[in-house]
Amino acid sequence: MASVAVASATTLVAGCASGSGGSTSGADGNTLTLWTHNAGNSAELDVVKKIIKDFNGSQDKYEVKLQAFPQTDYNSSVVAAASARKLPCLLDVDGPNVANWAWGGYLDPIDVSGSEVPLTDQLESTVGRYKDKLYAFGFYDVSLAFFSRKSVLNAYDIRIPTMDKPWTKAEFDAALAKLKKSGKFDYPLEMGTGGTGEWWSYGYSPQLQSFGGDLIDRGDHKSASGTLDGKNSVEWGKWFSSLAAKGYIAKKSAADPNPDFLAGKSAIHWDGSWNAAKNADKFGDDLAILPPVDFGDGPKIGGASWQWAMSSSCSNKEGAQAWLKFSRQNKYFVDYAKATGTLPATEAASQQVEGYEPGGKFNVLVRFAREYAQVRPVTPAYPYISTEFEKAAKDLLAGADPEEALGQAAKNIDNNLKTNDYYSG
Repeated sequence: MASVAVASATTLVAGCASGSGGSTSGADGNTLTLWTHNAGNSAELDVVKKIIKDFNGSQDKYEVKLQAFPQTDYNSSVVAAASARKLPCLLDVDGPNVANWAWGGYLDPIDVSGSEVPLTDQLESTVGRYKDKLYAFGFYDVSLAFFSRKSVLNAYDIRIPTMDKPWTKAEFDAALAKLKKSGKFDYPLEMGTGGTGEWWSYGYSPQLQSFGGDLIDRGDHKSASGTLDGKNSVEWGKWFSSLAAKGYIAKKSAADPNPDFLAGKSAIHWDGSWNAAKNADKFGDDLAILPPVDFGDGPKIGGASWQWAMSSSCSNKEGAQAWLKFSRQNKYFVDYAKATGTLPATEAASQQVEGYEPGGKFNVLVRFAREYAQVRPVTPAYPYISTEFEKAAKDLLAGADPEEALGQAAKNIDNNLKTNDYYSG
């Protein structure tokens, strides 16, 4: 087990963390502790509380107790618990970090066979596997999309793209140039550059991948050189940098939720499905939910959000897995989506959530998740890769040379991989 290397090799990302493994119980007799990052998110936390209450009331063998942390504190809490060998039995984990937590000894594989909802019914991005073993699952995902207004696109004679015919790079660039020239918008495109942390990899690496590049060679996950700094990735870097240089985007926009698109200061917004309902409330039928641009290698968006797992140090794994299996009821998949505005992880749940059902105004976002989602590289090195990509992308917007910025990131990632024996433990 590579417990020493985890702390040095990874960086905290999007509410998740890495550290050393542990060997505490996470349970007191038949009482199991559950940790979640949702203390500041009452809507999602209420669903977790409901599942716990229903589970505890359904039997008298186990009792699950909740401990909720604000997302800003969840990182340090997990790190401290891992270092002190006091991880809880049950905890949530951001999907891209499942591989790191499994490799680092945080998690044990889980068995949810016989659950009401089969794993095969879920969006693949909501299932957390590492080395062909199941470590986590989620109740929902989110989707990226371009949001605009039909009236604006029509006014400037810009074609409204569809999944059958998304914008090409040439079309998108021409549209941005036309919108900029109009003088009607502070910045024609809002890209969320005021966001922090994992947003940078989640939001922008799919566009890199649509150019034909990637964060790492996914064949063996042993090198970023030649991929992250390869020809296609550098072309993405030039394009991404040009957005700021041409005044198409702000180098640092307002943080999410961004007011510019709602205020009409930008014409097109690259944003998540979590803001779809708010946009629809503002613009009604004028809202256009558009697919990602095909930059040459097909439209891409990121996949995987928060998922549930069992710690390797839990002394009552039977009880922990009993809760995990119990939670996998269709009604809870529905509850999560209704409470949070996220995409239901199953088609059956989608049919029961207004707006996400087939033909619903937000169903296209579910289709984006099914057709375009690409999970971030499934490697324990991912948190480190993500921070390096974020640094490089910020440097690009500041005017750095794409070959140098991406080359340095690739070199740093390769050094990290080598230092950690390519995460082979």
